[in-house]
Parts: sequence; structure tokens; C-alpha cells
Amino acid sequence: MPENAQRTAPLEALAAGMPVPFGGDRLTFVPSALAEAFRPGDRLVVVQDTGDLLHVPAAVAAEVSRAAGAAADAFSALSGVSDAAITAFFEGFARRIEDDGVWGRFAAANAADVEAAKARGRSTTRLAVSDAMRRDMAAGLRSWRDSPAGRGQVLETVPHAGWRVEQVSAPLGVVGFVFEGRPNVFADAAGVLRTGNAVVFRIGSDALGCARVLMAEAVAPALAEAGLPPGAMSLVDSAERSAGWALFSDRRLALAVARGSGPAVAQLGAIARQTGTPVSLHGTGGAWMVADATADAARFRDVVFHSLDRKVCNTLNVCVILRSRAAELVPVFLEALEAAGRRRRGCRLHVARGAEAFLPKAGWTGETVEVVRAEGVSREPRADLIPEADLAREWEWEETPEVSLALADDLADAIALFNRFAPRLVATLVTSDPDALDRFEAGVEAPFTGDGFTRWVDGQYALDRPELGLSNWEGGRLFARGGVLAGDGVFTVRTRMRQADTTLDRSGP
Repeated sequence: MPENAQRTAPLEALAAGMPVPFGGDRLTFVPSALAEAFRPGDRLVVVQDTGDLLHVPAAVAAEVSRAAGAAADAFSALSGVSDAAITAFFEGFARRIEDDGVWGRFAAANAADVEAAKARGRSTTRLAVSDAMRRDMAAGLRSWRDSPAGRGQVLETVPHAGWRVEQVSAPLGVVGFVFEGRPNVFADAAGVLRTGNAVVFRIGSDALGCARVLMAEAVAPALAEAGLPPGAMSLVDSAERSAGWALFSDRRLALAVARGSGPAVAQLGAIARQTGTPVSLHGTGGAWMVADATADAARFRDVVFHSLDRKVCNTLNVCVILRSRAAELVPVFLEALEAAGRRRRGCRLHVARGAEAFLPKAGWTGETVEVVRAEGVSREPRADLIPEADLAREWEWEETPEVSLALADDLADAIALFNRFAPRLVATLVTSDPDALDRFEAGVEAPFTGDGFTRWVDGQYALDRPELGLSNWEGGRLFARGGVLAGDGVFTVRTRMRQADTTLDRSGP
């Protein structure tokens, strides 16, 4: 082939068994189903970390390009929009959430989404809206309304003779947001507009119906009323999972944010990284709690109980008790778990080998319980033995609280267990020893640590700022930010100069 010959061509077809390089030194092969489905105009995303071959149909790619393009155009236009107009948008959005007519149509669409999800055996614990969610959405939007304008804030000034340098906050760009079926996340993610950014969403198929209504009935009218460009909040109107792959492959994104299940979020993060887009991932969750040798039994009981009110990422997932206190504290833990089960629907316990000796036979060993799963109700053992490696598993429950129990020899052993098996998200220590708490917080690889219940880990609840999501440290500590990603944290820094002395010159000896 001549040296100047064309080196690239459009991908119009795939053949079964075709080798595809990935990772620089490995091959994966095209399966027959993918080869048969692929059409001219479709896209193939090769995940360089794993060799996964992901098919994006042309229609899906076109819809993603439309939505991302609208957001990119809106970001350019936002530079000419006042902070007062952005403030007005948040108030307009909140007002429409509080409008009974708007909310009624939204709730009806949500009810239809919930029924369809149930029919498919899908979890609906985070999908169904409620009056409390409505209040929280409106409150979150008004917290952004009342927060300081995030653009053009002088973060630092360095004075010089005759001139000065300022570090100034500036908008980051288009934020691509893929999240599971949680309709309230619309209000959370709207916060990126506070700092002058635009956002493009892809919501899980379970919630797409009510998302369409929310866009039409609340978001779009609020944007128009405030004078903001319509693409400032843009929805990818596709139920296809491939829409997320296409979105995170779009180079117009300045930041990619993903929330959902661990494997799906990890895959999306790999796609964004290989595209060159910074990512913020909010996947694997499940909180850990440790009771040390000085733990107060009553306090321990309370914080366990209040960490199990519902299943979200900060729900108690693994409890570790020091062996020296096991005889006293295991029954306290079981009492709290049973109490949590009474306000829900039973409870499930997974016991790491070595802790079963402290489990009472009556009421636990050999007993079964009715467990509510997304796919239906089943009869399962109330307690079972698990290998130590299963402490890494996050229990996804609907109505039946589910927790793992393990023992540790000492605090150092408990810290090692956490760092080995936890998703490195939430770690709490029940102790009466301040020095032990200091050692614990210094040793655990977690962005969120405490000495009480685990459910405090929430941007709105803890920091009075709606969050885009929570990041764990599974992939390492986060650079220059905390585990809570909120709208006012999405910015870059511009360095600018102001010169008073026009005779300044850098020439010299």
C-alpha cells in the first residue's frame, strides 16, 4: 500500500469471529449475534479495559448526538446569561414541582413506570415517587436558588508590584449524567447550572416515562421562563442501554457522571476514560460498621437500627464486632436487626465463618423467612454461612433488611477487613475511645467516616447541598475533591491578570 494511502474507512459491517484488538496486547472476537445485528451507520465501542464489544445502533447514536449537541450549544449561550436568570430558573422549577397539576401528571407517569418495572421483575424502591420526595426536590432546588453564584468567584489573589494575579472559578462545560431510575435526581443534577454548566441526561429505562413528563411539564417551561437556553438541561430520549455508551463516548462532555449498579457504572467509567473525559462514578455501595472493645451496647443497638431504614448506598451492609465483645454485642446486633425487620418485612443475616458460634439457635439457625425481592416473594433461610470473600457483596434488598456479620481479632484486623473487602465508601466505628476512632479513621480507605449511624452520608442531609452522587475510593482516593459531588463543585479555575503599571517589562540582566 502506498505510504500516503487512506488509512481509515467507515465501519459498515462486522463478521462473526472477526478479531478486534484491545488493551494494546489482546484480542477479542466478534460474536455472531453482534455481527448479524450490526448495520451501516451503527457504532462499535470497544472497551479497552475488558474487551467488551458494545453495539450502538445508528438511531441511538443520532439521538445522543442531538441531546449532547443541544447541551453544548446551551453551554456556549450560558456565558451571556445572568446569575439572576439562573436563580429564577431554580425557583421556576421548584414552583412547578409544587404545582398539583404538574405533579399529578408526573406521578401518574411514575405509577405507570413502577407497574411496568414490577412486571419485568425490576426493583422499584428508588423509582416510586412520594410526597416526601416532592418536598425534597423542591427544597433542593431552592437551596440552589439561594446559594451564591458560582461563576467568577475570586478564589485567590497574588499581589505583585504594579499588577496582580487572581484565581477565578469558571464553568467546566457539558456534564454527561447517566443514572438509574430515580426521578428525583433531576433536581439534584440541576445544580450544575448554578456554576454555569449545562447537563445532558440519560435516565434508566424504568423511569423514562416520568422523566419525559418532568422535562415537558417542569424543566422546559422553567428554562424558557427564566430566559435560559433550552438545551441547558437536555434529556437523551432513548430507553436503550446503548445510549449511555454513546453518551460517554461523546468528546463534547467535560465531565461524565454515572450512578447505578457497580458493573454497569464501572463499564461506563471505562468508556469515558478511554474517550479522555474525566469521570465521577457512583456505583458499588454498602456501609460498614465496626464495634470495638469499648463500644457502648445501647449506642451500638441504636446506630445499627437507624442504619437499616431503607436500602440505598449508605445502608449498613456489613457489621464487624471485635471477638472480645462478641458474646455481649452479637445479641445486641441481632436485636437491632430484628427491630429493623419489624418495621419493614423480616430480615436476613449472612454470617462469615467464625461468627456462627455466637448465633443463638432459637429463632435463627434452621429458620426461614419470607423475603421480598424485586422479582417476587421467596422463602429463604433467616441466617446462612458465607465465606469471608462474600463480605465484598452488597446486598440489594427491597423490603427485607439484609446484612453480613463478621468478627475481628482487634481494631487493626477490622481495618484490614474493611480495606480488603469493602467498596471503600462508608466506615463507622462505635467506640468510647477517641484514640481508637483516630486510628480507625486514619487507617480505613474510605471518604466517609463517623462514629454513629451510616445513613448520614448524603449531600442534602449532611451538607445542605443536593448531590449528583457519592464516590467511593474503590479505584483510589479522589484528586482534589471530596466524595460528595454537588453542583457547586463542578467548575474549573481560570487564572487572570490585572495590570496597573504599564511600564512592566521582563527583560533584565
